[in-house]
Amino acid sequence: MITETKTIETRFQRIGRVLRQAVNGDEQDFTNGSIDRAIVLLAIPMILEMAMESLFAIVDAFFVAKVGMEAVATVGLTESVLTLVYSVAIGLSAAATAMVSRRIGEGDRNAASKAGAQVILIALVLSVLIAVPGFFFAEDILHLMARDQSVAATGHQFTRLLLTANLPILLLWMLNGIFRGAGDAATAMRALWIANGVNIVLCPVFIFGIGPFPELGVLGSGVATTIGRSSGVIYQLWNLFQVGKIVKLKLQYLKPQWNTIGRLLKLAAGSTGQYLIASASWIFMISILGQISKEVTAGYTIAIRIVIFALLPAWGMSNAAATLVGQNLGAGHPERAEKSAWRAGFFNMVFLAFIGSICLILAPSLIRIFTTEPEAVHAGSLALRILAGGYVFYGWGMILSQAINGAGDTRTPTILNFIFFWLVETPLAAMLALHLNWGQTGVYWSIVIAESGMALAAMWVFRRGKWKTVKV
Repeated sequence: MITETKTIETRFQRIGRVLRQAVNGDEQDFTNGSIDRAIVLLAIPMILEMAMESLFAIVDAFFVAKVGMEAVATVGLTESVLTLVYSVAIGLSAAATAMVSRRIGEGDRNAASKAGAQVILIALVLSVLIAVPGFFFAEDILHLMARDQSVAATGHQFTRLLLTANLPILLLWMLNGIFRGAGDAATAMRALWIANGVNIVLCPVFIFGIGPFPELGVLGSGVATTIGRSSGVIYQLWNLFQVGKIVKLKLQYLKPQWNTIGRLLKLAAGSTGQYLIASASWIFMISILGQISKEVTAGYTIAIRIVIFALLPAWGMSNAAATLVGQNLGAGHPERAEKSAWRAGFFNMVFLAFIGSICLILAPSLIRIFTTEPEAVHAGSLALRILAGGYVFYGWGMILSQAINGAGDTRTPTILNFIFFWLVETPLAAMLALHLNWGQTGVYWSIVIAESGMALAAMWVFRRGKWKTVKV
């Protein structure tokens, strides 16, 4: 009995030690030792990081819903446009992770640092290219997307702010890609903690005009989010230039290195293409819902934020798989890289099956946290329950697609995205929702069918193993 008690205590102590190492960000070698332990050490801070990113959307939706349905619809439509910005940021983040992780696996930290510096240069140029049209055409974008013109009248300033001040969005994602590639997931996690903490405090202050601050309504949400993300970016830059635990940047590294920039852009083109394809499809989906009613748009906006809250932690697991694949390929261990991805996929499937069950059972209660408007609650609940049906498939698809990206093969996932988002999901949504008069239900089912099919295709491609021979 005493021996059994000591064994249990030892097991809990071992688990506690691993958890502390994960959160503290102790430097680790992920190319040797237990794969499950490596997944845990990387995935825990990455899951917390992604949960914090999704919390941005949840916090904004909670407070903006108090302003009115026009405000919620504005945020939903703006976010659908901003997904194009996110696509660029996430794509370049994936490129940074692939290149940095490969250099770290090879043992060349100096080359990893120089690649990270080029990521910052790319972000600065892209920010200007997005900001200029965003500033001048924000109101036109909302007029184009919403039948109810009160949405554009209410929210164009919010849209203009977020499109113009897009640099914190780009950098927050892209710099965290550097940390992930280096295996320093804890620093990436803490950057999101800081950004979210600031956003949570400032959101109600600027929306409702608490204390000496003016009441800005939905615009206040954009102000709070921008300040919060900027705070996280400052912390990231301090770590990269001053702390430099694994990757340390120097000012002279910011001189353009065209060969590295070219390789990053080549990698990012595929990754960005994946998310641009998905984002364009997303815009098409919400445009269909926008033609039904602002209440349906609002309900779906709330539902999709809850879905994001569930899926972004799963993306954390996916990012862990990408790092493990990149570092192990760099170290010359392709079989370990493959095994790491399959194990991460299994863990992700179990997690999302649990989350899907919660969404199926508690959908109306979850939507009512944000709004009690009957039509919005019905639309949001319907979306949650239908989308939850594909969570098990999403678990595998997310991991294996990101693992292929981590290997440096960004072309194959791009092809899969194009096939299933534009040759399956988009025409299927139009047919079901508009031609067969399924309405919003047709949109939701088209998403489930396309995402599940893409997951099965990713499993087939990954098993073939061509990603093991990609040069980065």
